[in-house]
Amino acid sequence: MSDVTSTEVLAQPSAQPITLTSAAIEKVAELIAAEGVDEALALRVAVKAGGCSGFNYDMYFDSEVAGDDVVTEFGNVRVVVDAESASLLTGSTLDFADGLSGAGFHITNPNATRTCGCGNSFS
Repeated sequence: MSDVTSTEVLAQPSAQPITLTSAAIEKVAELIAAEGVDEALALRVAVKAGGCSGFNYDMYFDSEVAGDDVVTEFGNVRVVVDAESASLLTGSTLDFADGLSGAGFHITNPNATRTCGCGNSFS
């Protein structure tokens, strides 16, 4: 795995809707390996209507890539974002924290004008 710091970008900023920190890259790679499947999996990041603020983030592993998906690679981790979600995520960062105050993924989205307390919903 490459040495990537949280502030380093591995692709052109204009070409990617979301950037992963080194902690997120490491955790996603670990989770994909734990899936133990033969097919190549990518992390799909999407924005869906719903939640208390209007939109929810959705993340899951996917082996399918549509023609209009935006695909970005961070080391050995491939991230796929559908075209509609890409416009809502542009400039966002996905991080992973593992601490006493809570573990998990967190998206920092500069396009969000309002977020809810749970951190999973925005407008």
